[in-house]
Amino acid sequence: MMVMAHDRGVHIRASARTGWCCAFALFVAMAAAGAPCAAQAPPSEMAADTSAEQAPPGEMKAIVATAPDPLSRARNAVQEYFDKFADLSCRESVTQFVLNGSGHAIYRENSAYDYQIQASSASGTWKFAETRTVRNPSYRDPARTLLVTSGFSSLLLIAHPMYEASYVFVPAGNETIDGVSYALIRFSSVPGASSPVSLRLRGRNYPMPLSGALWIEPQSGAIVKLEAIVDSSMSDLGLAGMRSEVHYARHTFNEPQATVWVADSAVIDVETPRQHWRNVHHFTDFKRFSVNIQQEIGTLP
Repeated sequence: MMVMAHDRGVHIRASARTGWCCAFALFVAMAAAGAPCAAQAPPSEMAADTSAEQAPPGEMKAIVATAPDPLSRARNAVQEYFDKFADLSCRESVTQFVLNGSGHAIYRENSAYDYQIQASSASGTWKFAETRTVRNPSYRDPARTLLVTSGFSSLLLIAHPMYEASYVFVPAGNETIDGVSYALIRFSSVPGASSPVSLRLRGRNYPMPLSGALWIEPQSGAIVKLEAIVDSSMSDLGLAGMRSEVHYARHTFNEPQATVWVADSAVIDVETPRQHWRNVHHFTDFKRFSVNIQQEIGTLP
């Protein structure tokens, strides 16, 4: 399978003062396959038992169709999101922290952007584009090395059917967040399998072994929280650890009306042997491209 990677993601620029001379970029890798993206359905989505057709005369078997489990619903919801609702724009605010060895902030910068994401799987080929336009530039201390993060919204691809074989998913019961009970699914990467996230270092791409958890609304399959972790297994490449936590919120769009769960906030921590960064993102004012285009055409003289 061919892999196409967009050039945005988590970028770490090393300066002379960091003492860490390997600059690398973490980015989301999008699969570009000639075949459709659909994967084999999990057992809960298989067709109802048809063995009754093969039963001896007089021995009719009951045919029972089980309802999809939360993970199966989540796969369907993620696929529908990227197929129908990924062309979005919003406002993004970012706070970049430098932390000390005790995890306390010793430096911070604030900035704001106009953010757009556009994805499609036309003809079975993935295309992904992400742009950020500065609205409110932050003061930049040239002596500081900061983490620049983007692309993490596509961590939802962990639950996409195309990556079904890349992870082991284990139900872990339910967990309550803000008084609401959600299905908790833990996941870990299959060694050697493809990954939606890669580490780019000196011109080479290294798939990142992600583990973590999904919090899923059982009825709709919406992922309301996603946690992805990379441990010290990539320490030989200069990465001591990475942790991403993304929260999603329900948003209603008009013309046409649709309700979609979109990224509401995200926290990304990245550590090297000598540095620790944390970026906090917040997203507001979501709009769909189709609505914007209609509005702009309507205002032309």
